[in-house]
Amino acid sequence: MKLKFFTLNFTLFTLAVSNVFAQSYNFSFDGRDKAATQVKPTDTFSAERGYGYDFQYVIDEARTRQTNDFKLSDGIFYFSIAVPDGNYKVTVTLGSKKKKASTTVRAESRRLYVLDAVTKKGEFRTFSFVVNKRNTEILLPDGKKDIVKLKRDEATALRWDDKLTLEFNGDAPACSQVKIEKVDVPVIYLCGNSTVVDQDREPWTSWGQIFGYWLNDEIAVANYAQSGLTATSFYNQNRLKKICALAKPGDYVFIEFGHNDQKEKNAGAGAYYNFAHMLKIYVDQIREKGAVPVFCTATQRRMWDGNKIRETHGKYPEAMRFVGRDLNVPIIELHDMTRDMFEALGYEDSKRTLVHYPAGTFPNQTKAFEDNTHWNPFGAYEISLMVVKGIKDLNLPLVKYINSNYQDYNPAQPHDWKTFHWSNSPFIEMKKPDGN
Repeated sequence: MKLKFFTLNFTLFTLAVSNVFAQSYNFSFDGRDKAATQVKPTDTFSAERGYGYDFQYVIDEARTRQTNDFKLSDGIFYFSIAVPDGNYKVTVTLGSKKKKASTTVRAESRRLYVLDAVTKKGEFRTFSFVVNKRNTEILLPDGKKDIVKLKRDEATALRWDDKLTLEFNGDAPACSQVKIEKVDVPVIYLCGNSTVVDQDREPWTSWGQIFGYWLNDEIAVANYAQSGLTATSFYNQNRLKKICALAKPGDYVFIEFGHNDQKEKNAGAGAYYNFAHMLKIYVDQIREKGAVPVFCTATQRRMWDGNKIRETHGKYPEAMRFVGRDLNVPIIELHDMTRDMFEALGYEDSKRTLVHYPAGTFPNQTKAFEDNTHWNPFGAYEISLMVVKGIKDLNLPLVKYINSNYQDYNPAQPHDWKTFHWSNSPFIEMKKPDGN
């Protein structure tokens, strides 16, 4: 069969249908860089082309169904590139010769990297960050292969497909150029449940997909979490197996479980039994690869007892602390910090961190959202700050990767939710994530 090649002005100049991929890519959306691949408005993504605009049908449909507080910015677009698994340094030049702009950049399943970058007419600003791209295949040391066993609703998730997808959103998004280069950098792997996962759809959001916003372009975040999982089911779905197949010295693995584990009723279940046993397995296997495990105690549920948050996780946070002390694992106290945040905000304003929205806020939302476990974008933003604070408080070597976006944070003095700005993506979900 004769292979069809496309000349794209890449550092390695060819992208072929036969899965021969380039290592770096350079795209121009406005013609400013004549040496780059010129992306035309009609260049929609296809397997043959290997790059292009994506999901326009979703954007068009969402724009016709806006209601109440739900707003979809004009000019939003997705751009996808077919690339193999790996970590990619993405450099975006934002701005326009013709208009002032305000641009937010997210990748894959709504992972935040640039928030509200304002540019004047004719002004351009450059940002760079590292995006982890993966699929379900696991290549084992003996040459054999296995797969991550995805849950059914993950089958179409952008975080597990064969493309690297960028979302350009904001009040008036504008992008001039995108450069992509495969890089070998340290990785922070994330293990967890619905409070950690890269949530695909509005308004559900987790700290794992905001975390990368606080890090520089010399490290990647690979979020393997999924809604509804326990430490045991995460392990049984081969997620830790894939992490350990890739992990190397200098990498970190952050672990947050407890919400769903406490509901296990099978023989041997319990905080100091199966849960503690599984945590030790995680630590042993991660350290065997030369990587560093870090525990994150479970985030609080918004359950009140008078003017204080009521404990709903039983012995599970303390069991994680026990294993951490016994095995000398660093512990980030999300359990305590989220309690501080809720109590500082109070009964009503604490709703603003979670998926609490009246009916009609989002298209096809016929009932009010009143979820006291799952974070909205503002809540996820605050929790991600707590994770970075934990890194700094522990003085982990990861401190050197924290970027200038981060300013010292006190969960007892959370940000004002009224000043937080988030541009909704067109992907909306009425059903709450698995787990509680």
